[in-house]
Amino acid sequence: MTNKKQPDSATLVDIYRRTNLIKQNDERFRSVIKSGKLVMPYYSPRGQEVIPSALSVHLSDDDYICTIYRGIHDMLAKGVPTRLLWAELAGKVTGTCKGKGGPMHVTHPESGVMVTTGIVGSSLPIANGLALAAQIRGESRVAIAYFGDGASNIGAFHESLNLASVWKLPVVFVCQNNRFAEHTRYENGTSCAQIADRANSYSMPGVRVDGNDPIAMWNVAGEAIERARNGGGPTLIEAMTFRFHGHIFGDADAYMDPAEKAAAMECDPVPAFRTWLLENHHASEEQLAGIEQAIAHEIDDAFDFAMNSPYPELAELRRDVYAEEIPA
Repeated sequence: MTNKKQPDSATLVDIYRRTNLIKQNDERFRSVIKSGKLVMPYYSPRGQEVIPSALSVHLSDDDYICTIYRGIHDMLAKGVPTRLLWAELAGKVTGTCKGKGGPMHVTHPESGVMVTTGIVGSSLPIANGLALAAQIRGESRVAIAYFGDGASNIGAFHESLNLASVWKLPVVFVCQNNRFAEHTRYENGTSCAQIADRANSYSMPGVRVDGNDPIAMWNVAGEAIERARNGGGPTLIEAMTFRFHGHIFGDADAYMDPAEKAAAMECDPVPAFRTWLLENHHASEEQLAGIEQAIAHEIDDAFDFAMNSPYPELAELRRDVYAEEIPA
């Protein structure tokens, strides 16, 4: 763990609660899909739990996030209710988007999750728009744009960083560098050694951080969010991590080096953080076990809620398409 400023024990335990929620939720989703109880595309976030968890403790429901289809961990860390998330991914009418969005389009404005997008790189300009709106209204809201390392090679990345810097928008760009853009290794598709270096071209701070270190991530995120909230403009964070599974559920991940993957999984950040909390007396075994049990019950309830909810009626196909439907 880093030797920089350290959050209090309550905040550290809250970060752990979010990481464990993401971990348990992922394990249950993969188990349910394997059993055939749900059939859907699914993108596992295992290995990347710490990044949004250590960041989200700095945010309120009023703050915005825009994430991508691989961002189920970002949604949970920000506070999307598990019941509504499970129902949406199951295609049920009780979901966040009435079952019509699925994993690529989870949206829950009540918790600040404004959009999940299936278009690579598009979270950045949308976050800019939300940040601009907050700036115009004189609000203290901050917008977070989550994206992967592959998206840093998309034109929207460069356009968004430039505009955010020119207008000093209250936005934080968070690249979760999990070393692979779908099936392509970082060094085979990206010319620069570090994505954070690209911030120099747009006159904003660029920080590279160990995204699996909760305290380091908490420090870097806190500084960037405070800067944005106080009118200092945007920051680019490159949070280094490693995804434990393929790009999409069912991907055999043959493009991954087995030894590299095994080493990353051996350093699983969730149990490592749990051990650190106990060893440094920030929590007791009973406290953490109670949190984990409560999360397990929460996921049980979310699964039952999703499975017992109805599918959308056929009429839903024509709703939420146009503001007003005009007959031909």
